[in-house]
Amino acid sequence: MLTVFFRHKNFMIAILALLSCSILCQILIGVLYCRLIRETENMSATKNKSLQKLKLKFTSCRQLHETLPNVGVFVDKYINQLSIGRFPVSFFRHLSGQLTLLSVLVAGIGACLGIIRGENFLEIAPFYLISFFGLYLYFAVSSLADIPGKMGMLRTNLVDYLENHLSGRLEQTKLDMRLVGMEEDPENKPDSTTEEKKQSAKVSNLPQDDDFRMLGDQTKNIPAFTPSEAEELELLLREFMA
Repeated sequence: MLTVFFRHKNFMIAILALLSCSILCQILIGVLYCRLIRETENMSATKNKSLQKLKLKFTSCRQLHETLPNVGVFVDKYINQLSIGRFPVSFFRHLSGQLTLLSVLVAGIGACLGIIRGENFLEIAPFYLISFFGLYLYFAVSSLADIPGKMGMLRTNLVDYLENHLSGRLEQTKLDMRLVGMEEDPENKPDSTTEEKKQSAKVSNLPQDDDFRMLGDQTKNIPAFTPSEAEELELLLREFMA
């Protein structure tokens, strides 16, 4: 039997490679959803960047609109935007199915070529066997991964947290902003108290209205001539009048 498999080695390698990539896509999606579900069990202490950004976005929307009635649509939009690397999760889901169909197509082409060459049933049977085995393995992994069920569980956890726990908790949001790095470093912020002190010091150094009044009163009490100057002036006036 192995000699029959190795007789069509190129076709077999291509079919197995396509099936392996298809199953790997399913596993990657399942692992991603499992990790997110685990993080949503304790959303207040999560370190996942995407979940932290979700909380910040939800809080900013609540501050702008006061109420956010359609939380389900908000969560669905977040789930649809999930990605693995630069590619969205939906891309890997479609890619997995396409690779499986492509492996079946390659097996069919190999069987047709064998029939054209005049090979008997035993010689082309490996193509049918590997196709059935690949489809069974693909659907088995898909059922174990249970991607629709994990999506529903993730959606339920997020809606429950946003509606029943996050509403009105702005302090936790500020902490998450520091963790994500979206808030300015408090060390780089100017100290408002020191600025106010500087401004008040500048204002206190300026002369006030009471200071001008006191200065005017003091100038009124100062005599125009000293006693000696007054005596000299009086003598000059007497000589002039004489």
